[in-house]
Amino acid sequence: MTPSSRREGSQGKSPPPRPEELLLVALGAVPGALLRWLLQADPLANVLGCLVIGIVSVSKPARPRAMLLVGIGFCGSLTTFSGWILALESALGRGSMSGVALLLLELVAGVLAVLTGRGLAGRLARCRPRLRR
Repeated sequence: MTPSSRREGSQGKSPPPRPEELLLVALGAVPGALLRWLLQADPLANVLGCLVIGIVSVSKPARPRAMLLVGIGFCGSLTTFSGWILALESALGRGSMSGVALLLLELVAGVLAVLTGRGLAGRLARCRPRLRR
């Protein structure tokens, strides 16, 4: 669930988040931030977060609590778009085309990780009925 996908009020605005929604995001954010700190590798953290969000995004039926906890909370604190942009700006400022190439490679790896996560989740969902028999 993204902020834009929450129920819209009468004037087209999203209602304020409910306390339980805030709690789910916070509970997911703490382990995500700790893992990011332990990894101390932005590319690894970003690609891992992309893989996880790919898995969570496939939930059928849609599971907004899982998206709040894992997608927004955990992955949101694990990954860093601002850090990625800062590294890109720094590489461009230094004229480091190899740095820019590595950052673009990280972007491609992130997209592939999301697709891989979605594929894994789809396969697991298809296997689940067979496992219950």
